[in-house]
Amino acid sequence: MQAFYSDHFVLPLPPGHRFPMAKYRMLRDQLAQHLPAIQLAQAPAATDGELAFAHSPAYIQAIADGTVDAKVMREIGFPWSEAMAERARRSVGATIAAARVAMHEGIAANLAGGTHHAYADRGGGFCVFNDVAVTARLMQAEWGRQTSAQGLRRPPLQVAVVDLDVHQGNGTAHLFQNDDSVFTLSLHGDKNFPFRKEAGDLDVALPDGCGDADYLAALEQALQTLEQRFTPGLVIYLAGADPHEGDRLGRLKLTADGLEARDRRVMDWCFTRRIPLVFAMAGGYGTRVEDTVQVQLTTYRVALEYWRRWQGPRRLS
Repeated sequence: MQAFYSDHFVLPLPPGHRFPMAKYRMLRDQLAQHLPAIQLAQAPAATDGELAFAHSPAYIQAIADGTVDAKVMREIGFPWSEAMAERARRSVGATIAAARVAMHEGIAANLAGGTHHAYADRGGGFCVFNDVAVTARLMQAEWGRQTSAQGLRRPPLQVAVVDLDVHQGNGTAHLFQNDDSVFTLSLHGDKNFPFRKEAGDLDVALPDGCGDADYLAALEQALQTLEQRFTPGLVIYLAGADPHEGDRLGRLKLTADGLEARDRRVMDWCFTRRIPLVFAMAGGYGTRVEDTVQVQLTTYRVALEYWRRWQGPRRLS
């Protein structure tokens, strides 16, 4: 199974900054040690043209040259630096690369990504560019070009975003509000950030303290509704670790076992329907960063199981 990383671009954050930048390298180290069957590759940088599938040229340029409005940078939550700009491109590039692999192998991943708070012309909530939106639209364009070049007769690619970060993906929801070819599903904390939600295709707001049983029941109902209303040819899954009971910002109470069951349900749903799946890690702010990394490691362990099943006799053509 292939997974792409960009953790070698480290943001120069001020002392005491609450974003756990170290978790990305910790996850890569844990994967290399415990799951060597996962092939780790450095993420390519998304080009201006690729970013423009979801972002305005002016915003792309402002991030590149550091002329972003100070208010926008405050909303993002990072100080501008060349490393920040490059890492933002690589984080998008990782999801793009993983999606291309998933279309042939069934499943692939980004060790970071899930930057769902970014809008077309601004970022927010530690998100600079929206890797989910860029990847969805780019995969649709590549699918269309391939269809045309090969003289095939097949419908346009429909993409479902299954966002299980504890925070609603407001940027993603806004970008696709008038796009019937992308379905945005989000399970998130009702009273958590962002406090002003955007309307997605299916939003499930959960109360503070929601535990395993109620969460998994809500997920099951959401997947049933998704299947009734939409037929995806690709799923982009945000496997946030922040619903975990040990998360500083999550406010939900899922156990590690509950999160494993969540991951397994999403991956099984895709596998049994032969829908390629690309996943990104999204949020995770554990009181102990080691707990966040262990939740993420389990996500990869489950994903590797399903990747092996994808490589069986019914492998994608």
